[in-house]
Amino acid sequence: MKRILAIGTLTALALASCRGKSETEAMAGMNMGADTGAASARQPVHLTLAQAQAMGVTYTVVQRGPLERNVRTVGQVAAPESRLADVTTKVDGFVDQVFVDATGMAVRRGQPLLTLYSPMLVAAQEELLTASRLAASVDSSEGDAWRQAESLVEAARRRLTYWDISPEQIERLERTGGVTKTLTLIAPVDGVVLEKMVVAGQSVMPGMKLYRLADLSSVWIEGEVFEQDLPYVRVGALARVELTAHPGRSFTGRVSFVYPVVDEQSRTVRVRVVLPNSGGALKPGMYGTLYFDARLGDRVLSVPAEAVVMTGERNLVFVVGAAGALEPHDVTLGARAGDRVEVLSGVKEGERIVGSANFLVDAESRLGSGKGMADMPGMDMESGRKRP
Repeated sequence: MKRILAIGTLTALALASCRGKSETEAMAGMNMGADTGAASARQPVHLTLAQAQAMGVTYTVVQRGPLERNVRTVGQVAAPESRLADVTTKVDGFVDQVFVDATGMAVRRGQPLLTLYSPMLVAAQEELLTASRLAASVDSSEGDAWRQAESLVEAARRRLTYWDISPEQIERLERTGGVTKTLTLIAPVDGVVLEKMVVAGQSVMPGMKLYRLADLSSVWIEGEVFEQDLPYVRVGALARVELTAHPGRSFTGRVSFVYPVVDEQSRTVRVRVVLPNSGGALKPGMYGTLYFDARLGDRVLSVPAEAVVMTGERNLVFVVGAAGALEPHDVTLGARAGDRVEVLSGVKEGERIVGSANFLVDAESRLGSGKGMADMPGMDMESGRKRP
C-alpha cells in the first residue's frame, strides 16, 4: 500500500513538473472521485509487465455463481406481547392470602395466586345457593316455572364466572352448600411473574392490576436494519442469533414482523424475530447479535468490490482487451455481498479485469496520453524508482 501511495504521489509531482503547474494544482487535477467535463473521457491503458508490477496491478475474472449477502444487527430479547397476561380483579374486596408472593416465580395455568374476600362474592354465592334450592323444589313437569328456576341458577353461576371464579370452585359450592368467606383467583396462563403489585391485606378495586404474567416458551428479539437491507429481511426468513450470555452458541428463529415505518433519523426499520425458548435459556433483557443470510441467486454475475472504480457519477471496471489494453467499461451494479458486488450490465462472464490498483490505472486512463507512467518526467516504472 505504501508503494502504491508513493507511486500516486510521484505521478502527481511528475504531472506538475510536466505541465508547469504547482503540486496542489496537479493533485486537484488528479481527483479520482470526480467526473467533470472533458476529464470524464477515458482511454485504454497500455502497461508492460514491469509497469503493472510496479503499480501493484493484479487481475481477476468476472464470475457467475451463487452469491449471498449477510445482514447483521444487534437486538434485545423481550417477552412476547402476544403472550402477556394481566391478572386483575373485577370486584371490590381485600386480599386475604397470597400464594405467589415473589416476582420471577413460574406458575402454571390454573395455579392459585391469592384468595380474596369480597362482600359481593359472598352475596353472589348466597344467590347461587338460593337459586339452586328453588330449582330443586320445582318439578320439571311444571314447565315455565321449572325453566325460570333453572335460568336463575345459570345466571348466578355466570356472575361468579365473570368475576374469575373457577368452575371447580362453583361446583364445590353447589355440592357442599356452604358459603366460603374467600374465593381464589387462579393463573390464566402458564408463565413467569414479571410484575407483582399485591400484598396480603391490601384492598383492591375493579380493574386493579395484581400480576403481570408472561409465557416465555418463545421470546422476541428485535433489531434495526438499514433501509437498503430491507429487501433481504422478509417475514418468514430464517435468522441466526448469538447472545452475549451464551458464547459459542447460536439460536435460530424466524422473522415474524417487519415494522411498517422507517425511522427518519437513523434510516432504519425495526425487525422482530421469534425464538423458541423451551429450555428457558433466553431471558428478557439479554443482548444479542442477529444475522440474516439472504441468497441473491445461484447464478449471479459478480466481481470483487475493489475491482470497481466508483466516481460518484459512474462505476467502471478495466477489462483486459484482445491486444492487452486495459479498456474502461461502465458497469451497472446491484447488491453488495461481502467483498463482492453484483454486476447487472457492462461486463461478461469470464472476462479478465483489473483487480487492484484501479485508481492508478484510472488516472492513467484519464490522462489519455497512451505513453504510460514510464514516460512521465522523473519516473522509472521499470524499477519503480524515481529517476535522478
